[in-house]
Amino acid sequence: MKNALNLVSLLIVALSIVILALPSFSPRNSSLPPSDLVSNLSCDFDVCGVSKIKRNMSKARVYADVNVLRPKEYWDYEAHTVQWGDQENYEVVRKVGRGKYSEVFEGINVSTNERCVIKILKPVKKKKIKREIKILQNLFGGPNIIKLMDIVRDQHSKTPSLIFEYVNNTDFKLLYPSLTDYDIRYYIYELLKALEYCHSQGIMHRDVKPHNVMIDHEMRKLRLIDWGLAEFYHPGKEYNVRVASRYFKGPELLVDLQDYDYSLDMWSLGCMFAGMIFRKEPFFYGHDNHDQLVKIAKVLGTDQFNSYLNKYRIELEPQLEALVGRHSRKPWSKFINQDNQHLVSPEAVDFLDRLLRYDHQDRLTAREAMAHPYFDQVRAAEQSRTRTQ
Repeated sequence: MKNALNLVSLLIVALSIVILALPSFSPRNSSLPPSDLVSNLSCDFDVCGVSKIKRNMSKARVYADVNVLRPKEYWDYEAHTVQWGDQENYEVVRKVGRGKYSEVFEGINVSTNERCVIKILKPVKKKKIKREIKILQNLFGGPNIIKLMDIVRDQHSKTPSLIFEYVNNTDFKLLYPSLTDYDIRYYIYELLKALEYCHSQGIMHRDVKPHNVMIDHEMRKLRLIDWGLAEFYHPGKEYNVRVASRYFKGPELLVDLQDYDYSLDMWSLGCMFAGMIFRKEPFFYGHDNHDQLVKIAKVLGTDQFNSYLNKYRIELEPQLEALVGRHSRKPWSKFINQDNQHLVSPEAVDFLDRLLRYDHQDRLTAREAMAHPYFDQVRAAEQSRTRTQ
């Protein structure tokens, strides 16, 4: 396996260069300069189909000032200096996954003979890499947060790789159908521990979904992974809405509300939870971002959606408004069938209902969610284990 990591790094760089070289329509390929392109657009609506009128600003209900009160070096990832480890300490064993921004391999630390996960990053802006590293280092040792063990780079291509602790994960498509009612309560509670911790540290994950939740079912161990889209929360800051995976995007992203906060993660968790208890994965199955909003409206109804738009002074483009249409709220009971009824208790439905709210300020926070009666059994078992230790 000698030089395997170097070879893989070079292949990823080569593939990325080929992809970047492909022609695509963008301001650079247009005969108009970027400023002229913008001024030639007569539409008063942005790319999401939402009016650009002055909005009511939104602020997180919890942990709003964490980064305001911390020293700049905690959140100023662009100024962060990366301490590189030795790539020769690691060898690739097998490929385990790939994403938009990386290739992921099971590896081995040759100096300790311990298994690890090697995430080889595709060429992206340096500041994005620094952000992921800084966030992982800030969160190191937090409950159920994947541990970043080392950061290395290829000497020739300069391709960076992140070295993580190994988790013996079972693919969620195989695991979730076998989970009991208690298993779901347990693992959602474990995921909430990770979210409560990262939120308390002033960080939004922004890509919560089953693919990013590693579960070693034999050890009953859960880890929240892939912090590549995570960001520091600053009150009043407007963020990119092109985050999260489509089926887990909160309404705020789909209507271009940019001053969102930690509560985005709680919507994504709600989508994941709905998929687990109703055995319907994904729960909201949109074919594109506009259709995703339609799928949500057909379940939650349009009355509350319109109240949400009015509260934040959001005006949809007529075409998107027509697409969304008018829908009454669909009761959660409509999703219960013979296959899932053993998972859908009254407290499960109540918990779900408090997560899947249009208005991000109405959703449970991670801490509030952990105190919900749905987790009474889990908390009792945890307290019992603590007493006997």
